Amino acid sequence: MTSAPGTGSTGADDDGSTTPRPELVIVTGMSGAGRSTTANVLEDSGWYVVDNLPPHLLVSLADLASGVGRSADLPRIAAVVDVRARGFFAHLQTALNELRLRDWHPNLVFLDATDEALVRRFESVRRPHPLQGEGRLLDGIVRERELLADLRAVADVVIDTSGLNVHQLAKKVHPVFADGDSGPKVRIAVMSFGFKYGVPLDADFVFDMRFLPNPFWIPELRNFTGQDAPVAEFVLGQEGAPEFVERVAALMEPVVAGYVREGRRYATVAVGCTGGKHRSVAVAEALRTRLTSDDVATFVVHRDLGQE
Repeated sequence: MTSAPGTGSTGADDDGSTTPRPELVIVTGMSGAGRSTTANVLEDSGWYVVDNLPPHLLVSLADLASGVGRSADLPRIAAVVDVRARGFFAHLQTALNELRLRDWHPNLVFLDATDEALVRRFESVRRPHPLQGEGRLLDGIVRERELLADLRAVADVVIDTSGLNVHQLAKKVHPVFADGDSGPKVRIAVMSFGFKYGVPLDADFVFDMRFLPNPFWIPELRNFTGQDAPVAEFVLGQEGAPEFVERVAALMEPVVAGYVREGRRYATVAVGCTGGKHRSVAVAEALRTRLTSDDVATFVVHRDLGQE
């Protein structure tokens, strides 16, 4: 049986008693998808972070942490690993298997972004992709995506960083690593987006708000956003909007209960409209309020607000 994401397992001491092991999170993903920002968020949240750790040293890190954890305050450890390490995938798979055999339950967080977003980021800093070689930048990205496909499929959490600036990414990442020993059992990111910019890669649930009238076509509302009262009142006052919010809340009740049973702590609910400015923003704000409960903490990310 695996422990809940974000929680440590227990190890037997010499006297037969058990001591809680430190939490262990492994952060990986596409180059340029935000590992450095994630590492900074973790450090700011009190985690002990080891950046660019070769995967074959994960077991040694866990052993060291387990020994230190019994005599010092080292409750949460994060290892950031990436494709630059030689033999990356094989070594990481071997390390994960060995950790599980030793009754560790590390949580794997995968950072992803669209090819377009990654190309733009590498070009902005004028650095080559680590797998680019003599080919094009996009060739390196495609090669890395193929290499990491199986790893992404088994990740506990996938975070899409496309279209997010550093501050938005930090806001989105922080709840994933929040202390899970107290407070809400599940954290839900409610994300608004524009379909014309693409569906978020990390969405667990996607809803389409284009069944509602578009405030864009009302001159006095066009320049406002779904965060402004006139637009929010217009959108949520339309036929079907309040019913939609209530039905999504009802839908999420068995989902949250299942997440708790399965030890999952994080989900992304994405609501989209054409441009991600009016309808999806207003509904996302309403869902954040409606979904919040003793067992559920919510936060909102407006991915495409300001894109136009």
